Amino acid sequence: MDELPIGRRVAYWRGRRKMSQQVFADRLGKSKSWVDKIERGVRRLDKFSVLYEIADILQMDVQLLLGKDPERRGDTLNCIEQFEVEEIRAALERYDSVSAYFDAAPCPPPLADMSKAVTHAWLTYQYGRYGMLIRALPKLLRDAQAADAAYGGDQAERAAHLLAQVYQIASSVLRKLGEVELAWLAADRSIAVAQRADDLLLAGVATTRVCNALASMGRSRPALELNVRIANRLAPGGQNDTSPERISVYGMLLLQGAMAAARIGDAATVDDLISGAYAAAQELGSDQNHYWTSFGPTNVELHRAAAAVELGDGGRAVEVHQLKLQNPSFDALLPERRAHHLLDLARGYALIGDVANAGEMLLRGDRLAPSEIRCRPIAHEVMSDVLRRTRGAPPSLIAELAEHMGVGV
Repeated sequence: MDELPIGRRVAYWRGRRKMSQQVFADRLGKSKSWVDKIERGVRRLDKFSVLYEIADILQMDVQLLLGKDPERRGDTLNCIEQFEVEEIRAALERYDSVSAYFDAAPCPPPLADMSKAVTHAWLTYQYGRYGMLIRALPKLLRDAQAADAAYGGDQAERAAHLLAQVYQIASSVLRKLGEVELAWLAADRSIAVAQRADDLLLAGVATTRVCNALASMGRSRPALELNVRIANRLAPGGQNDTSPERISVYGMLLLQGAMAAARIGDAATVDDLISGAYAAAQELGSDQNHYWTSFGPTNVELHRAAAAVELGDGGRAVEVHQLKLQNPSFDALLPERRAHHLLDLARGYALIGDVANAGEMLLRGDRLAPSEIRCRPIAHEVMSDVLRRTRGAPPSLIAELAEHMGVGV
């Protein structure tokens, strides 16, 4: 294998994974023609970001794809390298729309291809594959920025809509990784671009990203006020429609407001906002994913448990899980949502001194979406707490996970 050209190795491993060229191309956000040219050696494959993305899709070590012995680094397994974050920072520092005012804009990709790439990025996020997403984001940002700068007329709003989504994706994953200032920048950009896209609901979802970043920066009061203000403006009924899309965005604004209220210890406001979100979810009728919100009755209960943790009531979080989330609807949620909840539940168990169950929740979350547990600073804090409070040697699986996370006592 190590004597074959890189394209032939890609074709070999794609075949081993029972993937057609079209399926592989769709997951990669490329055209079938692009994949065919790579595999035949007509086109060079020399960008490490693309190589990493291909390796993630083929579920293999990038060194093996390159024909080398795999490198195993326990302390960074499934985590993010700092240079990858810096590539995103560099992409966010680009101002193609301003440059286009003075000069010709970069040649943009077709909007149909961009739309597929954005959908793929959202799914990558919602499946908790943060390493893959981080490596793909710099190019996706550059392409979306170029499209937004170049397309005009009827295509301008569509290009802006796609760019706003890419900024939201970037903000969401950066906040998960503790890069809150960059997350705030990306979310703020998303709001501005969403206004040009002439989509109030897209701007509403962007508001939740801004508020999440603000709360992570210790600015929970402004986050609460902004979430509630925009929720009131977008509320279904009256002059506003009652579409599932509007209900979903409205409900998520209320839920994120509740989380901000929990961070400042305002339990009454938490209850009020979650009650409003619960009513919206009942009107929606089921768990849905409009505007990539995953909003519905189950997500309301996830936020009810998460808010209890932020309020310091670990017992209440465990109670919500046991009474409201032991059903098929929880298992039907995408991996990021479930793993995020299991991390919240681990925090809840730690609050009540049950470190055994706290560790078990970390293990369950790691099996669902490793990056959600191994790469998030808050998960490292919980694991450190579990290790510190465990009498004697920790269970072998906990010790192994802690080693992968790079966490010691």
